[in-house]
This record gives sequence, structure tokens and C-alpha cells, in this order.
Amino acid sequence: MSDQTYLEWPFFEERHRRMQIELEAWVAANVSVHHGDLDAACRELVAKLGAAGWLRYAVGGTAYGGRHDTIDTRAVCLLRETLARHSGLADFAFGMQGLGSGAITLHGSDAQKRRYLTLVASGQAIPAFALSEPGSGSDVAAMSCSARADGDSYVLEGEKTWISNGGIADFYVVFARTGEAPGARGLSAFIVDADRPGLEIAERIDVIAPHPLARLRFNECRVPKSSLLGQPGQGFKVAMQTLDIFRTSVAAAALGFARRALDEALKRATTRDMFNQKLADFQITQAKLAQMATGVDVSALLTYRAAWQRDQGQNITRAAAMAKMTSTETAQQVIDAAVQIWGGCGVVSDHPVERLYREIRALRIYEGATEVQQLIIARQTLSAYEQEQAQQ
Repeated sequence: MSDQTYLEWPFFEERHRRMQIELEAWVAANVSVHHGDLDAACRELVAKLGAAGWLRYAVGGTAYGGRHDTIDTRAVCLLRETLARHSGLADFAFGMQGLGSGAITLHGSDAQKRRYLTLVASGQAIPAFALSEPGSGSDVAAMSCSARADGDSYVLEGEKTWISNGGIADFYVVFARTGEAPGARGLSAFIVDADRPGLEIAERIDVIAPHPLARLRFNECRVPKSSLLGQPGQGFKVAMQTLDIFRTSVAAAALGFARRALDEALKRATTRDMFNQKLADFQITQAKLAQMATGVDVSALLTYRAAWQRDQGQNITRAAAMAKMTSTETAQQVIDAAVQIWGGCGVVSDHPVERLYREIRALRIYEGATEVQQLIIARQTLSAYEQEQAQQ
């Protein structure tokens, strides 16, 4: 089991430490490696997480089933880190409950929150966050999916792709162009129930680490105006504020993968006999382990700094981007090193480090690719410098 001394860091409160101890025991007893029907496994995990009360941390508002009135970012990150260390699919199931409903937590009306968040928090409904399109992933302003006002309804036309929980979700938070202004200022957000006429699952997408993923098609999909989430033309802000919360939790998931990889590498290095000594006795192995351990701590520090800052009400756009970029890139390196330490065994299908190798790759792309995080960090840093110079 990974070193837990980081829980003593000042980022955490006693309630976080108690939660993590309880969570660790629950995961060990209730979560195992997925085999078989992927959709059924995800539904089962969501139901389990909901029944045990863990999904209450994924939504905000005690009146709507949430654990707290606002989302406790540190708790969400601890949850994702721990779940990821045990099972990538369990982390996915929890993380998507938060991301899929996060816009409703932040901008939903009382009626929307009561209808949807209570079901998400209990594990009775699965949400999805539908932002990406075939022609607009990182460039959200290039979105072409549209929603036109028609009487007391909006009519959606277009496609979304790479949608996590696509095909199993009970409802989708969909971003579409409503045209109040050019580019990102002309987008709005809508809640679309999965059984709404005109919404179809155009394609299920298979990826290297199996998760429910789909391409959606909207063909004259009519939704009531009460489905509008927040204000018209504010969709970009809704999306970015949602991503700001859960981008930090992606860093935590990557951290969980990296911790598991380091554990597996240490196990192999200290038990594998080679040339009349243990693999861990070689200086070259020690150097690799040192880099891995340092990378894990750097990732943890950046991740929980960002989570702590958000829980203090601070703007974390830059800090979350740093955490997401560093944790996902570092986890890729740590996992690759673990595969190398395991040698041939490390590339055997379904070995723990082989599973991690497949799991980590997508995290460097989704919820903002590494290159996008670099742009965010650079722009925020330059802006802060320019403001500082102007004040001198």
C-alpha cells in the first residue's frame, strides 16, 4: 500500500484523513478489477458508490444530496486518487458523476438541482458532459452544434464525440451555439435527457482503456426552455468553471495511477533476483526509483495545493493547469518505468502495470490536453507579470 504520510500535510483537515481511512477499507472490500460487460460494470460501480455515500462528495448542496453545500475539492481528489490506485474504472465512474453534473451544481436552478443532483448523489442516475465535437475539442470556440429558440423550446442540431458515459448516461449536459455573440461568447448549456426524441447514440467508441464512450447525434432534438442551464450565451463560462473543479481531480486520478505503479515497481525491485542480488541493489534501479518517488511527491504537492486553494475560494485556473499537466505527464513516466522494471511481465495483458499503461494515456488528453495546459499556464503567468509591471 502506498505511503500515507502525505495525509499529514497541512492541506488536509482531520475530516479528510478520517474519510480516506474509511474509503481505503471500503474500496478494498468492494472494488475489484473489471472483467466482462463494461456498461454493466459501470452501472454497478455507480450504484455501489451511491449506496455507500461516496457520490455525495461529487455534487454540491446538502439540500440536493450533496455531502457539503459546496464541493469539497480536496475530498474529491482524495476519492479519485484512492479509487484510481485500485481500479481505473472505479475512478472513471466516480469522476464522471462529478463532471457530468458539475455544471448543474454550479449554475442549475433549484428545480434542476432537485431533479438531477439528488439522483446523481444516490447513484440512481448517470450524467455525462457533452462538450467535444468532431471539429472542436481543445478549441471550444469552434463548436458547431447549434440550439435555436423555437417558441417555448430549443431545437438542437449537430454532433458531440468522445463523450464519457455516452450510451449509458441518463442525461447529458450539452453545450451548443445559440449565437448571442461570435465565438465562445455565443454558447449555451442545456440538460438533455437521454430518452429525448432526436438524440441518438451514433457510435460507441472503443479505446485502449475500456470506458463507456460515444458519439452523439442531435437531429431536430427539441428540449423545453427550462432545460437551459444558466443564462443564454454563458455556456463557455459554465464549461470552464466546471472543468476548473474537475481538472484538479484528473490530476489526483493520475497521482493514484502513479502511486500504484511505484508500489508495483518497489515490489518487483525488492523481490526479483538478478546476477546474485536483488534488482533494487543496482544503482541504475535506485536512480529510477528515486525519480519515480520524487515525481509522485511533486504531483501530490501541486494537486493538493490546487485543491486547497479552490476550497479557500481562490481562483485556481493556473494552479489546476499546473497540477493536471504535471501529474498526468509524470504518471506516464512513472508507469513506463514500472513496466520497464517488471520487464517482460510488465507487458503481459491484464498485469497491473500493463493496465496502468493503458489507463494513463487518455488523461494527458481529456479535460484539456497537456499542450492546452501549457498555454493556460503561460498566459496566466504573462498576465500576472504584466499587471505587476504596470503597478510599478
